[in-house]
Parts: sequence; structure tokens; C-alpha cells
Amino acid sequence: MKGKMNLDEYFRRIGFHGSYSKLDLATLKLIHKQHVMSLPFENLSVHCGDKITMDLEVIYDKIVRNSRGGCCLENNSLFGWVLREMGYDTVTLGARVDIDGCGSTDNHLVNKVVIDGKSYIADVSYGMSFQVREPLELVSGKDQPQAAGIFRLIDQGDVWVLEKTSRKPKLVNPEFNKLNLVNRDETKEIYRFSLTPVEVDHFFEICHFLQTDPNSLFINKSICSLQTPTGFRGLIGWTYSEVTYKPEEGIDVIDIRDISDDEIDQTLKEKFNIKLQNKLQPVNNKTCFTI
Repeated sequence: MKGKMNLDEYFRRIGFHGSYSKLDLATLKLIHKQHVMSLPFENLSVHCGDKITMDLEVIYDKIVRNSRGGCCLENNSLFGWVLREMGYDTVTLGARVDIDGCGSTDNHLVNKVVIDGKSYIADVSYGMSFQVREPLELVSGKDQPQAAGIFRLIDQGDVWVLEKTSRKPKLVNPEFNKLNLVNRDETKEIYRFSLTPVEVDHFFEICHFLQTDPNSLFINKSICSLQTPTGFRGLIGWTYSEVTYKPEEGIDVIDIRDISDDEIDQTLKEKFNIKLQNKLQPVNNKTCFTI
């Protein structure tokens, strides 16, 4: 990496105005939450004539300076760079999401951070209802409740597994049941990962696959997701969703509707704070994906 991170510029982008002189867990939790509440998970570059790259300077310009989000490879690479520039003890890990269209190698990037001898998994870019808002302590079998549900890391020897126990979904528009868009598994594996650190070139092949292979999830669906104070927003193709978490009632209220081509740009701007330089061509082909 040749360039230098402008931490103040990044912090302005995520709306963080506090002190970051202490490299403690409280500061890590705060910037992690601010990132996921400000910078969307999205793969829109694939559908508007751009490319996804692992070049940190390109990622920085795209997300910090050009009002965009990014996929996990971009957002978590950026976040890892932020943590290293701040001085945190941070390494990059490869993870594997086992869903159709995501390849058979490590297809997800996360960061491990060590603070006062304890390890945490920082992941600012999974999106939708599976997004953690704060880092997860690397302790096997411990319930770690967050806004989206109860997350749990499980040590299986050669790999660790991240799973989530969800609340019951309640659809405002029952006609969308037929789309199989809503996750109905009470407890579901999100991904599995090794604790062996990797370098950026570990992800070159999957980065190419995700934006070129006809069977790739990224080719078959345009996806955008942003966390909100009460839940999250999602846009898959032309299908827009707003989800409100209601833990006191044990449910997530899901409001889904289809929008027109004419509403796409305005929705991206108003609901996700995204401004695209090129015209988006929404895609929502049939392939397994839940919010």
C-alpha cells in the first residue's frame, strides 16, 4: 500500500467525532458500529459498468470520497487499514460463506483484533439481518446478543463457525412470502473461518469470480444493505425492504415492496446515501439469497 490513510476524513465519512487516542475495546466498538450504520454493503459496481478491486487506494476513494459502500472484500479491507493506521493489533482472515454463487474457496474477508490479550472478530460488511454491529469476542459457544439477534462463535478445531439465532419474521406484505427472500431458520450458520492470517492476494481469485462468473451471486443479484438505528434497509434488484427489530416482542417486522426503475436512483440516495456515477442496471435473477 503506497498511499496513506487520512483517518480524519474516514471518521467524518462515518460520522465519528470522538477521540481515538485510546486503542481500547470501547473505541473499536464505536467505530465498528458507526461504519456499518454509515457505509452500505453493496455490489452495485458489478451492475453499473465498474469493477471491484482489492486496491486499497481505489477502495478508499470509492467509499470515503465518492459516497459509496462496498462488498465485504472492500469494506473490511478498508476497515482493516483503518485499524492498522490507528495502531490496533490487527490481522486479516479468510472466511467461507456456504451459499450458491459464492464459489468454493474463501469468499469473505474479516479482521481479527487483539486488545489486552483478548481476540475479537471485526466484520463490518456482511449486510442485511446477519450484520454484527460490534466486534465479537473470540470465545467458543458464548451467546453474544446484538440488535439483529444472538450471535455465537464456535470452535470446531481446524475452523471457527459464526452462527446467529434469529427472531421470528413478521411480513407486512404476505404476498412476498413466495419469494423465499426472508430467512426462516431460527439458528443459521453465517460463515466459517480459519485463524491463519492471510494477505490480500488470497482474495484475488474470488474477487474476479464474483464479478465475472455467470453463476456468481453478484452477477445474478444487485444488492445493497444499510443498517439503521431500528433495523436495516435492503435493495435487491427492484425489491426494497425495511426491517424493524422488535426484540421485546420476539419478532422482526419486514416491510417489502417493489420499486420502479425511475425510483432506483432516488432510493439509493435517500435510503442508502449512495450516489452512482454510472447508471445502475438492477438484477434479481432466481438464486438462493435471504435478507
